[in-house]
Amino acid sequence: MQQSFVANRRFFDDRNFPRGFTRSGRFTLAEGNMLEKHGVAMQELEQGNRAPVNDEEKRFILVCKGEEPATTAFEKTWLKYKQRLAEKRKFHTVFGKKRIADGSDDFSYVETDSD
Repeated sequence: MQQSFVANRRFFDDRNFPRGFTRSGRFTLAEGNMLEKHGVAMQELEQGNRAPVNDEEKRFILVCKGEEPATTAFEKTWLKYKQRLAEKRKFHTVFGKKRIADGSDDFSYVETDSD
């Protein structure tokens, strides 16, 4: 059986994690190392640029498509990475806007009086 998630180069996302995965504070040391070592392979599998070499990689593709729940460390770490990319940047202001929740996951911003 062939080894899973073998990559010929390290994976970096300087645009979203310019200090690296482990130094971003968003991933554990193990998760950051896994992303760096195997992220190229995981990304290629998800995007369809690489054919799976075994059942573990076939299942990984199903997890990426949302057809199976994540159970392995590879699957959970990749989904965590994708979730961190999708998170909205926090909105900071000194004055003039107030954040109001309307019961959904979306927030509205309204002008407030500063009297």
